[in-house]
Amino acid sequence: MKAPEGVRIALMGNEAIARGFLEAGASVITGYPGTPSSEVITSLHEYGVSSEIFVEWAINERVAFEIAYGAAICGARAAVTMKAPGASVALDPIVSSAYGGVEGGLVVLVADDPGPHTTQTEQDDRWLGFLAKLPVVTPSSPQEAKDLTVSAFDISEELKLPVILRTTTRVNHTVGEVLLGPVRPPKRTAGFVKDIPRFVRAGMSWNLERHRWLNKQLDIAEDVFDRISPVRNTVEGSGRFCVVTEGAAYNYVREVVDELGIEVRVVKLSLLFPPPRKFLTEALDGCSDILVVEELDPYLELVVKSLLKDRGSTARVYGKVSGSIPLEGELSRGLVRRAMTSLLPGTPSSAPQEVQPRQALKVPPRPPPMCPGCPHRSMYVAMLIGISRAGYKRGEVPVFGDIGCYALASQPPLEAIWTEHSMGASISMAMGAKVAGFRGPVIAVIGDSTFYHAGIQPLIEAVHKRVDMLVVIADNSVVAMTGHQSTPAWSTLESGRKARPVIVEDIVRAVGVDYLEVVDPYDIDKMINAFERLIKQPGVKVLVSKHPCALLEARSRSLRRYRVIDEKCTGCLACIKVTGCPALFYENGKVSISADDCVGCGLCARFCPYKAIEVAGNE
Repeated sequence: MKAPEGVRIALMGNEAIARGFLEAGASVITGYPGTPSSEVITSLHEYGVSSEIFVEWAINERVAFEIAYGAAICGARAAVTMKAPGASVALDPIVSSAYGGVEGGLVVLVADDPGPHTTQTEQDDRWLGFLAKLPVVTPSSPQEAKDLTVSAFDISEELKLPVILRTTTRVNHTVGEVLLGPVRPPKRTAGFVKDIPRFVRAGMSWNLERHRWLNKQLDIAEDVFDRISPVRNTVEGSGRFCVVTEGAAYNYVREVVDELGIEVRVVKLSLLFPPPRKFLTEALDGCSDILVVEELDPYLELVVKSLLKDRGSTARVYGKVSGSIPLEGELSRGLVRRAMTSLLPGTPSSAPQEVQPRQALKVPPRPPPMCPGCPHRSMYVAMLIGISRAGYKRGEVPVFGDIGCYALASQPPLEAIWTEHSMGASISMAMGAKVAGFRGPVIAVIGDSTFYHAGIQPLIEAVHKRVDMLVVIADNSVVAMTGHQSTPAWSTLESGRKARPVIVEDIVRAVGVDYLEVVDPYDIDKMINAFERLIKQPGVKVLVSKHPCALLEARSRSLRRYRVIDEKCTGCLACIKVTGCPALFYENGKVSISADDCVGCGLCARFCPYKAIEVAGNE
């Protein structure tokens, strides 16, 4: 982040984007953590930022966008980062922002996740261009990610529109050599000029006029992009067989073309919306067969087909609709090679230098576990026992889960949560079950960061409608799943800025729930008793399971460890079957504990029927 202009350095795509924010002179940078976008703001926090730049996580993506938008309409350069579902959370203000426009440049990083690797859906945010009527640009490498980030601010200010920088996991997390440019001074607010018809959406005639203005801006977007951006729409090679591609998919195309040694015309797009019709018209002239290589939806394929139809072209178009490219999942060099060779008779199906993969080894499935000593594990074990002690079977009490590492309780041996839908949905869906007539108890489990993000409103709804339900807030004091980012409970933020803590239980009290209890899940018996009581108690009950993330504790202080007494261990596996803790392993008929992994929660010792697990001593 601090290296001088002209230096070449290996950067992850997200680090390159962070550097791009600095080179562009952004003074306000916000976002909400979510893989694969998190490292952008994390990188800025890690390397330090000047006091002139505001770089902080927001409570959710909508708030993050509105902070950045408020800065941009005042003339500052601003940026906001989020993963694909976060764009849905922020969609309302994003769409409205197109009508009001900006004064300072505003770049919206939206990171999609083909695969998916860490996301609940394979959402394709290239469609945001058509929906929100905002320019969408995309890079295919860390160098392009940095350069396109910088030029996106200039394009934004020229068009007076926010610009969406759409990436995918393979660009965000790829490391490549990046040539650094100069870092501009942060562009801060120049003042806010009152313009009611422009910025007030309550006037319908104003909205109609702003819509006309917006369409005129989009009409010139291709010309502005061509004039400003160093990352261009390009044509490589020649021939009547053409490949249209963009983003990470371009790299697969380039590798396959080089491996096969074939002559094709590769048309690469960096501007996705508005579709660069003038460029495509010229680039595709003379093509007889066109293969569209893209990830997720047939976005470009439909754009190309529409353009060719308008031109009266007879070129044949292949892609996802035709079945040449899969409709789901991430692309690979092999999939692209298969598509190209199937359409080019006489082309070898594989390159001579290609290394054939060895037969896959048969290994047992390894679902992602909660970490050793995770307080959520103790909470879930207590919940399952509490359900039983309250007189119910596991299958009789629905447990609505939410987004976060506590959702890993869906895996054996706990298999505790029944749903995981979207941020904050656990409370709303549990309420839906009750108002639909479900007679038994229902439980909603939500993490502290998710509660701040999207759980407060549904809790208010449950209290207001007097719904009988138990809400469990798994408070581990951090946004753990995405890399341990701050929550509103922190008093000192990653940037060093002092903050006023907003505590979960204070919010819950203010909402007016019927009953609130705060319990440390490491006190397993107290937690079991709390579940047993609250499940049977009427009203809106909230149980805050409060203990810091085990990884945070392991980094901050020395922890006790546990060990197995070999002569007492019978190999019954009760400790493993109850807890599923990955610090436990079975070998030679006995259970052992990995000293490197154990954080001393003591849950395994609590459920060993032979008292074969004891404290090994402080370290």
